[in-house]
This record gives sequence, structure tokens and C-alpha cells, in this order.
Amino acid sequence: MNRIVRVLAGIILAAAVLATTGCTKLQARDQLNKGVQSYKNARYEEAIEHFKNACNLDPTLINARIYLATAYAQQYVPGAETPDNKRYAGQAIDEYKKVLAADPANINSIKGIAYLFLQEKQFDQAKDYYVKATQIDPNDPESYYSVAFIDWTEAYKYRQDERNKLGMKATDMLKDKKVCDDVKTHNSAHVEEGINLLSKALQLRPDYDDAMAYLNLMYRERADYECDSLDARNADIKTADGWVDKNLATKKEKANKQGPGGIVLDQKDQGK
Repeated sequence: MNRIVRVLAGIILAAAVLATTGCTKLQARDQLNKGVQSYKNARYEEAIEHFKNACNLDPTLINARIYLATAYAQQYVPGAETPDNKRYAGQAIDEYKKVLAADPANINSIKGIAYLFLQEKQFDQAKDYYVKATQIDPNDPESYYSVAFIDWTEAYKYRQDERNKLGMKATDMLKDKKVCDDVKTHNSAHVEEGINLLSKALQLRPDYDDAMAYLNLMYRERADYECDSLDARNADIKTADGWVDKNLATKKEKANKQGPGGIVLDQKDQGK
């Protein structure tokens, strides 16, 4: 008899725990829904509190964690160096990382972290996360473009620093053999990788005009350190000029496809 009583008591206790757990999960989803509504109405601080409540009530609710990270990121202003602004970036990154701990392939979190590191000019860390994004979603041209953008930024900065030391203008040809070799040693890996990645981005999105613009810049970076071969330098400049022309033609074609108010017209509309 006592054994039966103990079993019944255990069943009742388990049912109570399940009921409490179910209630907590419902409360978490209610907080998530309220947070989404606040977020849609641009009440970000209010949304953050709802999302934090949802995460505390149900730590397994990944969507609440993603929304919390996104709400923090929404408060971040690129370029502002205030403590509050940096805090928002750090909080967003921390929450995105918690998402990745539960779901390592969550592409939105990976790209969210990459974007914030990029805006804070932490290029090495930004590049690491954008590279992860290309591995998880190899058909997304924007991640390839972002890695290439970082490559160009690093190459351009080094080249300009060396020119400034010599008092040179940006358009002056490098004539100091040692400096030219130093620039080539530092920049060639960035430039070659950037050219390859931008080419990949254009394979995936043939009208990607931003990628065309940076291919132009990449070839000019390579031309800059082609000090030993005038032919190679001229060939790179010619290629760069070609990408300028393609970029302008693509932008013009896109503009022609847009109707009043920026509405894209289909082929039938354009033929009228």
C-alpha cells in the first residue's frame, strides 16, 4: 500500500513540474511576442527587457536570444566611440555568441558578430566570422564581398602609411624599390585573396556593382606594387578601368529597370 502511495505521489509531483514548466514556457513566448511588437514599433529598450525576460524564463528559446542580440545591435551607432555605444556592441556580440553555443551554424548570428566587429574596426575578428559565414552559406555573395572589403582596407592602409612616410601623393608611382617590395610583401596576399573572392561574389550575383567597384580598387592596389614590370602595372590598370566601365553600365541598367518610386519593372512593362 505504501509503495502505491509513493508511486502516486511521484506521478502527481511529475505532473506538477510539467505543468509549471509548460506555464513558464508560455510566459517566455508571451514575453517574446511582446518584445517583437515593441521592436517593430522602434521601442528598443522596452523590447530588450521583454527579450531578456523571455530568455530568463526559457533559456532554450533561441529566437528570443537572437532578437535580444538584434535589439542590442539596433542601438549601436557605427562610428560613435561613446561607452554606451561600445556596451551595446559588446552585449549584442555576447548574445549572438550564446546563440552559436546552442546552434553553431546560425548564419544570422555569425554575420551579426562579423558586422559589429567590422564596424568597430576589429578587422581580424570580423574576417574570421565572415569566413565562417562563407563556409556555412557558400552561395551568399555578400560574405565573400565582406572578406574582400577587409582585405582591401588592410592593403590600402598599409600602402598609404608607406606613402605618407615618403611624402607621396596617392597617385604617385612608387619608385623606392625597398618600399615597393615591402608593400608587395605585405599586400599581395590580401589583394590576391580579394580578387578571387570578389570574382566568386560576381559569379553568384553577376550584377553586384559593389563587388565590381572593389575589383577595380583591388587591381589598382596590385598595380601599385608592380614596380618591376611596367607591362604588368599597365595591364592591371587597364583591367581596373574595365571594371569601372562595367560598374557604371550595371548601375545604369539597374536605374533603367526602375519605374517611378524605384519600382522595378518586369520585361513586359519595359516593352510598353
